[in-house]
Amino acid sequence: MQDFSFEHDRGFAQGEISEALNLGKYQAHYEELFTEIIEDGVITAEERARLNRAADSLGLDRASLRRLEEALQAAYEARHHIRVQEMEGGDEQEAPVSLVVSAQAATDPRVAKLQRRVAQLEARVAELTSELAQARAHVAVEVDVSQMPAAVTEVSHEAPQELMRRLRNDPRDTESLRGLYRAYGASGDADKQWLAAQALAYLGAASPAERDTYDRGRAQGLIKPASSVSPNGWHLIFHPDEELLTGQIFGVIVTAVLLGRVSTLRRDKALPKLDPAQKQDPATSTLAAVRCFSWAGAVLGIAAPALYADPEGPSLVEMVPGLPPVTRIGSPALSGRSPFELAFIAGRHLSWYRAEHFIRLLVPSIADLENLFLAALSIANADIPMGADVKRRVAPLARAIEPVLDPVAIDRLRGHFLRFIEEGGRTNLQRWANAAERTSARAGMLLANDLGAAQAVFEIEDPATAHEKMDDLIVYTTSDRYANLRRQMGLSLAL
Repeated sequence: MQDFSFEHDRGFAQGEISEALNLGKYQAHYEELFTEIIEDGVITAEERARLNRAADSLGLDRASLRRLEEALQAAYEARHHIRVQEMEGGDEQEAPVSLVVSAQAATDPRVAKLQRRVAQLEARVAELTSELAQARAHVAVEVDVSQMPAAVTEVSHEAPQELMRRLRNDPRDTESLRGLYRAYGASGDADKQWLAAQALAYLGAASPAERDTYDRGRAQGLIKPASSVSPNGWHLIFHPDEELLTGQIFGVIVTAVLLGRVSTLRRDKALPKLDPAQKQDPATSTLAAVRCFSWAGAVLGIAAPALYADPEGPSLVEMVPGLPPVTRIGSPALSGRSPFELAFIAGRHLSWYRAEHFIRLLVPSIADLENLFLAALSIANADIPMGADVKRRVAPLARAIEPVLDPVAIDRLRGHFLRFIEEGGRTNLQRWANAAERTSARAGMLLANDLGAAQAVFEIEDPATAHEKMDDLIVYTTSDRYANLRRQMGLSLAL
């Protein structure tokens, strides 16, 4: 009998939450920012403006912040035996000598090493000036030689690597899938053989024996993993075109972008209103979709957001901006969906709550995504070269984002920037966004374990793109990466 309970086995090992969206404690962010600013004993007019922008962005009360500042300032003055001076604007040349780097810092070998490294990187930045200034004009060139016949070595047509190469070329090549089925059967790899049988059954091309293999594995119902997806396991889910460093850069600024989005919606009186009666408790809810999200979050190692069930909602599922953001489940997901379809919906949606992906829920436009990416780079290095038009678009974004970032986040952003320059200083955001979409589908597929369920969901959302999206899942579910992930999680079948 199939198990549709959305419950974990007794031995399930819940792992750590990996790369989750972290809103942090906003007052703590302000405290860290203020502490950093008074470190030299001076609050300049520019720094005061930065503090005010941070307070506005975080929605904090100015009176309570003033009391916090007084306490932090008193502690600083007692420790350093000097008074913090706040400048009212004008010539900053009047700043006291405490602005000068201390003699100890000046002779620190680590400072000298960092200065040499900065000089090297500035030289590298100069070399990339023309490419960065014309970033919009660049189109990534893809080279695919997979169709070229082998010229030197001969590979058996039944060898799995050759069959997978052909399958990547044509995901619906049933002869290659049948070859994989035979090859894995001969090697005794029951799980990979079942995955090949699943693809054949989905395509309607399974022989009686292949169909029997598929049915025997399918009879086990919803997946029962021994453990959740580990951080390393997520690397087996990411689509190969998803440049991880690009996502990591977005992951640093995404909280600031969310705050800005919520502030704008609140100012325009357009912040979505949620009905408190629709809020669900996964522990007590009788709705299968709600229980599924809690189960899916544990499997993927992602903390499920607060859930609202809206029987009148037209969408399957959607993120509702807020602090924190929540998920609203609509009518199409609340009734008429199989457990496998619900698992796919939940897994795919929760993938977007990873820090490196969440920005796509906030920013659907690739042009806006590019502006935010350049703003993040400019926060990491204010001297990054940009054309005048690009700078006009990007500078206001950087000024809005930077005050919200704590010193640790800015340091992380600088580290990502250095790696970005070292790796060539290029990314293709359209390709990255498309790959992130494929990654989310792969996360859903891991939970659903059912190609037919994935297609059913794609058809509900956009029938025109369902065929292409399914091609990627056919290739993925017959790949070594997917089989290795299943092995890590204790999902491999032994038929």
